[in-house]
Amino acid sequence: MGKNRAWWLLVFCNLFWAGNYVFGKFVVTEMTPLWLTFARWVLALLVLIPLAQVLEKPDWKQAAKAWLPLSFMGLLGVIGFNVLLYTSLKYTSATNAALVTALNPVVIVLLSVFFLREKVSRIQASGFILSLLGVLVILNQGNIVRVFQTQYNQGDLLVLCCVLVWTLYSIIGKRVKGVPPVTATAASTFLAAIMMLPFAIVQGIDFSTLSPLAFSGILYIVLFPSICSFVFWNVSVRAVGASQAGITLNLIPVFTAMISVIFGESITQAQVWGGLLVFIGVTFASGLIDQQWKRRKAKQSTNVMDRKTI
Repeated sequence: MGKNRAWWLLVFCNLFWAGNYVFGKFVVTEMTPLWLTFARWVLALLVLIPLAQVLEKPDWKQAAKAWLPLSFMGLLGVIGFNVLLYTSLKYTSATNAALVTALNPVVIVLLSVFFLREKVSRIQASGFILSLLGVLVILNQGNIVRVFQTQYNQGDLLVLCCVLVWTLYSIIGKRVKGVPPVTATAASTFLAAIMMLPFAIVQGIDFSTLSPLAFSGILYIVLFPSICSFVFWNVSVRAVGASQAGITLNLIPVFTAMISVIFGESITQAQVWGGLLVFIGVTFASGLIDQQWKRRKAKQSTNVMDRKTI
């Protein structure tokens, strides 16, 4: 696949993920977060398992041996993240949720330093501070002084829990060896569905009470954020690389804000300025700026050596 096509796929990938925040906010008014998560991933499994077989032709016995880390991935990434996210959308705006979860790449870098002993540069550390400042601007509606005085919105605090849960999921995912990504997602989702099943049965649901809007939202969440975005992401990463693709995640809050405005949600100045700080911070923390700086210095050193040689 050409890189131009890959970039377009990444744009649509993040557009679909942004829709998950907006449509999820509508659906949780009629379904519990647990049942929305359960229905979403059970239906997605019908496509994910055959997809893994076609794309990766995995050794399922090897995947079975990794049942413990895959179970933790399912518990954190499939159940924990989604239940917390959909619960938070009952209390906070889709735009706020998307802006705060944009902090994910930064927190992954930070915790990778502690758990995986990865090194972080000063530029990346500066990016973490900027992103954190941006989140505080969003949570305090632009008044940083209120950081120790205010009672935070319950939904915003749940979104921060989402960030932590997804970070732990990502770190565990790095430890899973010998299982391809689509297969790991399908296997962890399958294990998560088994874990959710007893709770879903006890909680129960009456599908006859759901509106056409709820059914449309579920269908969107299954087809686009759960299946299309995942396929587009994996295909594009192979074409442009993980670090380059990761920067496009900053499009999610932008698209979420645009979709939310279409549905009548207003955007505040605090969200705009806080989101801008988060974007800049994530860009720095991702390491791309650091890599470009090192390349420039290496190029300058090469030019100096060439002049001395001449």
